Amino acid sequence: MKKFLRALLLLLGLFLIFAGLLFFLQGSGMFPYPRSSFMINKTDWEIRGAPVLALGAAVLILRSLWRPRP
Repeated sequence: MKKFLRALLLLLGLFLIFAGLLFFLQGSGMFPYPRSSFMINKTDWEIRGAPVLALGAAVLILRSLWRPRP
């Protein structure tokens, strides 16, 4: 069960990092794909992406610090 929880936290952290990075890069216009995306060059998505990215990093940091008891 402990290994499952650590794996789940890893997947959650990575997902949040990739989603936040995508939001941030599309909002800044640095990743304009697909061309018809409503997120491109919209500052709102930069502002939303940064905390999601930070939350994903925090999940991974806390996961690495958490050591389950034997």
